[in-house]
Amino acid sequence: MTRIEFTILDQNFSVLVHDAQLMQVFCGQQALPIEDHSQGVIKANFTQGEVQFDITQLAQQQLGISIDGKQWQWLELPATQAESKKNFFGLAALGFKLVKSANVIKAALAGASLAGYAWLFSWQFAIMLVACLVVHEYGHVRAMQYFKIKTKGIYLIPFVGGLAVSDDKITTRWQDVVISLMGPAFGLITSILGVVLYYATELEIFAAVAVLSALLNLFNLLPILPLDGGHVLKSISFSMRSWVGLLVCMAGVGFGLWLSYTFGLMLLVFFLFVGSLEILFEWRARHASHLLPLDRYGQVFSAVMYILVVAGHVAVMMHFADSENVILSLPMKVLSS
Repeated sequence: MTRIEFTILDQNFSVLVHDAQLMQVFCGQQALPIEDHSQGVIKANFTQGEVQFDITQLAQQQLGISIDGKQWQWLELPATQAESKKNFFGLAALGFKLVKSANVIKAALAGASLAGYAWLFSWQFAIMLVACLVVHEYGHVRAMQYFKIKTKGIYLIPFVGGLAVSDDKITTRWQDVVISLMGPAFGLITSILGVVLYYATELEIFAAVAVLSALLNLFNLLPILPLDGGHVLKSISFSMRSWVGLLVCMAGVGFGLWLSYTFGLMLLVFFLFVGSLEILFEWRARHASHLLPLDRYGQVFSAVMYILVVAGHVAVMMHFADSENVILSLPMKVLSS
């Protein structure tokens, strides 16, 4: 909509034009009724006479004006292209801000994850899986908050898992161990709660949550970077000696490659590639590392915590190993193969 203002016979007029059409005429604050005068000419009456408008040149951004049919005057319409571009860039900037907004990104990724898992399996399974992922990542976030590490929150990545993002860097190996183990530890709480609710309600949905949470977290505890178990292994081994850490972590990579080949886990190969780069970069920068290493007590305590969390998840899976429900017994069969 384009607004044109002009003054004739000491009267202030305003004309609204849209898409080569004259929409409304105002004299001061009063709207004037308009009607066709002839082909391409519209007229409107005001107190001192009749004003006519030639709209045949509106497409060329010109409007003809005449009082009582006398000499025509032509007005140039304001360029609408610049305004439309301005509106376009304004909308584009707003869209960019929305896309850039962390909450919008989180919601979009969560929705994509839920829809993707529902497409592959079912809505019930998708809701359980997303719930297990959120609890796991929330454990990492709580550990970061305990160490006063600023966090950006939880991001769910479709068909990959979840990610707890921090704003600050860790400063000690102990922080790395605790933050890495708190995700599977919260997952273990979910599994135990699922077992309790299963026996309280006899609904197999809770047993399924317990087993699914145990399986996901046990996979995450594999001693392979960048999985949580790999971070625990790296923190312990690099606290001994750098070359020990390198050898142990590369052994974890070898184990991961064997696992990928045995079960056909091609996505794990990508993780192994990323983890290998992390090992290489950290080993090359070992002399300038800012991370405070674990002492001998910290190494032993970290290993014990890791074993206890792993044992807890295995115990949940073993509890349902003899179940008549194929879904509940499947994780233990996979683990024992």
